Amino acid sequence: MIRFQADAITQAGAAVRHAFFSRQGGVSDGIYGSLNCGFGSGDAEDRVAANRSRAVTSLDLAAESLVTLHQAHTTTALVVDAAFERGCAPVADGLVTRTPGLALGVLSADCAPVLMADAEAGVIGAAHAGWRGAVGGVVESTIDAMTKLGARTDRIVAAVGPCIGWESYEVGPEFRAQFVAVSPGNDSFFVPAIRAGFFRFNLPGYVKYRLDTLGVASAEALGLDTCADADRFFSCRRNTLGGEKRYGRNLSTIALAP
Repeated sequence: MIRFQADAITQAGAAVRHAFFSRQGGVSDGIYGSLNCGFGSGDAEDRVAANRSRAVTSLDLAAESLVTLHQAHTTTALVVDAAFERGCAPVADGLVTRTPGLALGVLSADCAPVLMADAEAGVIGAAHAGWRGAVGGVVESTIDAMTKLGARTDRIVAAVGPCIGWESYEVGPEFRAQFVAVSPGNDSFFVPAIRAGFFRFNLPGYVKYRLDTLGVASAEALGLDTCADADRFFSCRRNTLGGEKRYGRNLSTIALAP
């Protein structure tokens, strides 16, 4: 099993545990090989359950402590104190808790997983930031929910995990126009693509910029491109371009030590 950690969150101390997991080290096979953690992927549910358990217990947390959402590219962030029953997760894309031992999970396959912590306040958050959620304000919603539990923005450390990199993310002019309409400065996150009239979009850079603008203590982007790295990550865009509609889900998680 391969997992990645962010320096800023690691430096928050032993009270906070986190990991951005690769696709390796699970029990699924085929296009889901091998640590597919998404029940909605089409993979066998018993294998997904086993993969989720392997990931969470590798952080010395209980398998049943993992809480994930029905992600739908919203800007909704919820405060949680327990995991949901399978099939009963609400629609939202941000999670916040101050409950020790509860593992907040983000599922992704090119969208940006964002993990956040204020160790002093004992408050953590996790957000699923695709381009819609990012421009809409899912990061801001999640941090707002954290502050309502006692966190302070200037103490929050954050990390943007593995997601599609700008070298892999070609978009059309109408996509860029939506960002520029929000703020002309957003143009800096686009560079011309080889294909005339198209652009490449820097999703992790944009999400980090939104974090920096809020005034968090520190924010980093791991710089791991899910689309370009088939050995280590699942990718919706890579599979779709290859004619395959199904794809696995990468897991990112953060928890307060029990």
